[in-house]
Amino acid sequence: MSFVVAILGRPNVGKSTLFNRLVGRPLALVDNAPGLTRDRREGKGRLSDLEFRVVDTAGLEEGSPESLAVRARAQTLRALDEADIGLFLIDAREGVTADDRRFADWLRRSGKAILLIANKAEGKAALSGIAEAYGLGLGDPVPISAAHGEGMALLYECFLPLAQKASPESEESAEAKPLSLAVVGRPNVGKSTLVNALLGEERVLTGSERGITRDAIAIPWVWKGKPVRLIDTAGLRRRSRVEEKPEELAVADAQRAIRFAESVVVVVDALEPLERQDLAIAAFAAEEGRALLVAATKWDAVAEKKKTLRALRERLGDSLAQVQGVALVPVSGLTGFGLDAMMRAVFAAHAVWNRRVKTGALNRWLAAVEERHPPPLVAGRRLKLRYLTQVNTRPPTFALFLSKPGELPDSYRRYLVNALRKDFALPGTPIRMMLRKGENPYAQP
Repeated sequence: MSFVVAILGRPNVGKSTLFNRLVGRPLALVDNAPGLTRDRREGKGRLSDLEFRVVDTAGLEEGSPESLAVRARAQTLRALDEADIGLFLIDAREGVTADDRRFADWLRRSGKAILLIANKAEGKAALSGIAEAYGLGLGDPVPISAAHGEGMALLYECFLPLAQKASPESEESAEAKPLSLAVVGRPNVGKSTLVNALLGEERVLTGSERGITRDAIAIPWVWKGKPVRLIDTAGLRRRSRVEEKPEELAVADAQRAIRFAESVVVVVDALEPLERQDLAIAAFAAEEGRALLVAATKWDAVAEKKKTLRALRERLGDSLAQVQGVALVPVSGLTGFGLDAMMRAVFAAHAVWNRRVKTGALNRWLAAVEERHPPPLVAGRRLKLRYLTQVNTRPPTFALFLSKPGELPDSYRRYLVNALRKDFALPGTPIRMMLRKGENPYAQP
């Protein structure tokens, strides 16, 4: 991208709506409840032939030095500092407020290039608010409606000088596609602390308050020369405990992050036994077919480390039979312990998730398995396992052709899957097996 745009303003003026408009997808959570956005979210923006990086930020609010609002504002300040221009949004229908004036004064003193945006400018009700905006001392307001896509041509004209000043980007090398890694878990388990420790900076908000993270925040990162798209997510509670609309949106966003990730780190609290919700989150990631790893955080505070690790591994083995052998790595976001080991395990699990087994080896294995443990009898006749082939990776997916697919017991299918996992070194990854009727479809006529 040739330049960076940060979107600023008090809560509920339409910052996330404009962000979604510029990136062309509903990436940021949007609701009438103010203060939904807390961490800065980045995306690839586009207006006609202009491409740029756009950053959505938390609403500018006043508060005590230790308040969540002020900590969120620190993230906004960092976003503005790294941007080429800030878009300061006001609500044209509501008019200029005292908070707008206070933050406009602060932005003028910042020395950054600021473009004043009068959002929600559709209709006559916005005219007085647009007129008031001239008094903020930030130049002529640009009237737009982010919700309806009005005024985007005006924004394009404002962005043109930035594109012309920006140094041309070098041709992108044919580097590997970044591994998309979602960090998930229950609320307050230490996900954001772990993400900040990986990045080496306070990139996402942390604190003792429940539910600080709401948006699933994707952050470009490089670990030992390998590109990673690191995604911090909101805490996932049991559905029956989710009461308010913001949390409902945050949970849906976290689940969407799992569905679109390649690998998932389920963060659990090593000071507490594996709870049912921890296992439910891991099971959901497995059902979605993601490469999986469990990180036991707060390891620096664990007294009996060997005993705790053994108990965690036994519980995982008993409760996550569908991903037998899933890696469990003890880590600490506070001290940095185990982070490199965790990332090595992430890439190892990703490699297994992408593994392909040759058809010849599969069918030699199938013949041996059938001889060692034949399938059951159906109406006095034994089911015939005819042919096995891998039809996909990410996760490993196999098609088994047999005489009567509907009669094969689930227990025997699980037996085949577990044997595949053990004999072809596919630990800890979801394995899918589809049953098909017929002869070997690849046999020569």
